[in-house]
Amino acid sequence: MKGKNEQRAGLLYGVGAYGMWGIVPLFWPLLKPSGAIEILAHRMVWSLAVVGVALLVIRRWAWIGELARDPRKLGLISVAAATITVNWGLYIWAVNNGQVVEASLGYFINPLVTIAMGVLLLGERLRPVQWTAVATGLAAVLVLAIGYGRPPWISLVLAFSFATYGLVKKKVDMGGLESLAAETAVLFLPALGFLLWLTATGASTFTAGGAGHGVLLAATGIVTAVPLICFGAAAVRVPLSTLGLLQYLAPVFQFVLGILYFHEEMPPERWAGFALVWLALSLLTWDALRNARRNRVRAAKLLATAAAAPATGPSPAGPEQTAAPAQTTGPAQAAAPAQAAAPSQTAGPDSTAQQNLT
Repeated sequence: MKGKNEQRAGLLYGVGAYGMWGIVPLFWPLLKPSGAIEILAHRMVWSLAVVGVALLVIRRWAWIGELARDPRKLGLISVAAATITVNWGLYIWAVNNGQVVEASLGYFINPLVTIAMGVLLLGERLRPVQWTAVATGLAAVLVLAIGYGRPPWISLVLAFSFATYGLVKKKVDMGGLESLAAETAVLFLPALGFLLWLTATGASTFTAGGAGHGVLLAATGIVTAVPLICFGAAAVRVPLSTLGLLQYLAPVFQFVLGILYFHEEMPPERWAGFALVWLALSLLTWDALRNARRNRVRAAKLLATAAAAPATGPSPAGPEQTAAPAQTTGPAQAAAPAQAAAPSQTAGPDSTAQQNLT
């Protein structure tokens, strides 16, 4: 009963996280007349403040010393900070310049870009259905390029920057709050310096826009941190395959907002391109779920075989050594392929890469 309650709570946390990421396009226009770069700088500064308070409450500081003693991780954190800066900044600009639909496309195609990067950079091998999904995604980009009269640069930059961010985060292997704190710490001084320069030149909108505007800019830290905290709570309570399915909520919400709320145009050729993207994602999800199911069945058979083995008599090596393979070929190995097959893993930022979706 407790396990079911935990999974139910995890599902609610996951829906909350991706739901908030999905409706965040409603927030960025409230920050006008601030430009995208000023909003981005405030987001960096206030995110560090909010995450710092969260870490202070849970008293989780040991990771700082470990990170400071690891130059490789520091370098990777810096790369992650740079890529998420590009992703955040472009996304804010796109929303505030009437490109919500194209921005949502970036997060739809992100899983396909992540798979392609895995093949090209990590030498990963794909199953036939995954190859079909990637090929369908490439066809979608071509159709959309024709529809837009240009390549969908916003979508592509968002997808590639987020996929790169996910690849780096996977190598860093840090918790969500800790990694966001480290990344925003790297960005803090440049962001603060930029905001002070805007103030000195009279171009800042933080105080010029009134107290309400200043509060909204400060709230960018909360808008960044709260979905992340909900995601972290979901990640420890529900399977990765469930998180992988939930991740599509965010771009779906963004797409719907772009059409129904922001009234962006969707000519037939764009519908065709999006339809191909959704077909590719459907293939990818179906293949991942099928593979995860096979792994569970295989693991159950291995466990059943291992459980039946002692009945035929102990091996010369003794019962302890006979039972050992059951542990190494059971849930542990079953979990590994399931994670590899789960959409959340193929969708990039390791699970934590999705944390900072927008």
